[in-house]
Amino acid sequence: MTRFARYPELDAFDLASQACLDAFADGGVGIHDMDVLAAGSLFQPPGFGQRLQKQIGQTGIPVYNVTNACATGATAIRVAYMSIKAGEAQMGLAVGVEQMGKMGLLAGKSRSERKVFEPTGRYEAVTSIDGILGTETMPGVFAQAGTGYAYENEGVGFEQFAKVAYKNHLHSTLNPLAQYQKEFSLEQIMGSPVQSYPNTTLMCCPTGDGAAAVVLVSEERLRSLPAEAQQRAVKISASVLTSDPWVESGQVQPDVNTLTRSAAAQAYEAAGIGPEDLDLVELHDCFATAELIHYDNLGLCEPGGAGDFIDSGAPFRDGRLPVNVSGGLISKGHPIGATGVANVYEVATHLRGEAGDRQIEGARVGLAHVIGLGSACGIHILEKASRPQAA
Repeated sequence: MTRFARYPELDAFDLASQACLDAFADGGVGIHDMDVLAAGSLFQPPGFGQRLQKQIGQTGIPVYNVTNACATGATAIRVAYMSIKAGEAQMGLAVGVEQMGKMGLLAGKSRSERKVFEPTGRYEAVTSIDGILGTETMPGVFAQAGTGYAYENEGVGFEQFAKVAYKNHLHSTLNPLAQYQKEFSLEQIMGSPVQSYPNTTLMCCPTGDGAAAVVLVSEERLRSLPAEAQQRAVKISASVLTSDPWVESGQVQPDVNTLTRSAAAQAYEAAGIGPEDLDLVELHDCFATAELIHYDNLGLCEPGGAGDFIDSGAPFRDGRLPVNVSGGLISKGHPIGATGVANVYEVATHLRGEAGDRQIEGARVGLAHVIGLGSACGIHILEKASRPQAA
């Protein structure tokens, strides 16, 4: 994983190449060992993966170009994973990258800028769904989701949401790859400019640049690798991707809950574990409100108990179930195509015991989660493996 930052002197191919070559070096393998490449990016042009090969090696393998909103990186991993599970590949590379700089991605179009169905019936474009508060911007959508949760459950208010951001900024000070590595007080977070209540500026993720890559390998192929590679291998116990089912409320306000709950249920069943077995979680905290509601959606707390969960200190690095030890999207950064891979990178690094000052001691099972409005939710459950396991 590259550090998430702003790289005006590099392009997306440079960043992706760096992550890929680092992944090869980490695994003791090379491009000629790869049977498939899945390249994820939201803003790169078609054929990005094939063009990336020109920098890391053109070997004629199948290339899948993946775009799936904020779940792009997780989807790229799943594409390589499915190729191996299908028996079409023994080893594959998944990479996610984005170069966003200071682009105003979070701002939606005004009504006057949108094309609609004209009276003649001639199709121009589908009008985007507005939320209850009349917004389709991401701060607004997740503000609505958070305030809706607070309305339905006691013990959730502005301070609980702000505590999420306080925790993640604090965690980022131990992560050298985070875009921002600065602690902020609860008062500073609550007093920063409001973007969409209750999300203040310091409760929102930044835009930026970065890349992350992983090498996936089958159990059979892993046995042929050196002993050190076998010992460092991390098992993917579950790989799940969901989209929105039809729900009545989703016709007005984008539903960020149901597809995550569905993905979590499927992932726990596939891995044969429950949330109580997790040692750490990297989840999609594009806004502080998002992290808090996902405590509930992922089953990390009792139903309706997300406020008590953060108040108890459970998701802090030294708590019962650390969440976003990396600093999360709020402080680590959110180069969209890279995020899903970076979350898996973070969990795998802890399971290997290689996370340095932020290491969760004794971590054996972790969950990586991303959600993209549009919609997609990707969850991967990883386990520390002491012997060769299937990819």
